Amino acid sequence: MDKNTARLRRARKTRARIAEQKVTRLVVYRSNCHIYAQIIDAAGARVLVSASTVEVDVRKEVASGGNISAAVAVGKRIAEKARSLGISEVAFDRSGFRYHGRVKALADAAREHGLSF
Repeated sequence: MDKNTARLRRARKTRARIAEQKVTRLVVYRSNCHIYAQIIDAAGARVLVSASTVEVDVRKEVASGGNISAAVAVGKRIAEKARSLGISEVAFDRSGFRYHGRVKALADAAREHGLSF
């Protein structure tokens, strides 16, 4: 089993648990160059809020989209957007990525700015 297959297997198990809970979820995806975060409604039908390092406002803050400071900026931005919609509790869906580095930095920044999960 290669790395990507293992990651997708972990992601499928996590999403099955979150679907049983029927809660809004914060989904994180990271590539080599960027990091993306979306808040998806409980039914999984639509994206309520999104933030990423490809956005112009975030690109002004950080030099590179593939480092921890960029992940912190995205976490702060997604939390602020969620709070403006009245979303305070989410389930954290890390898409099968290990909880360290950029994924952890994004989660910690989102928690510091008002999201709870």
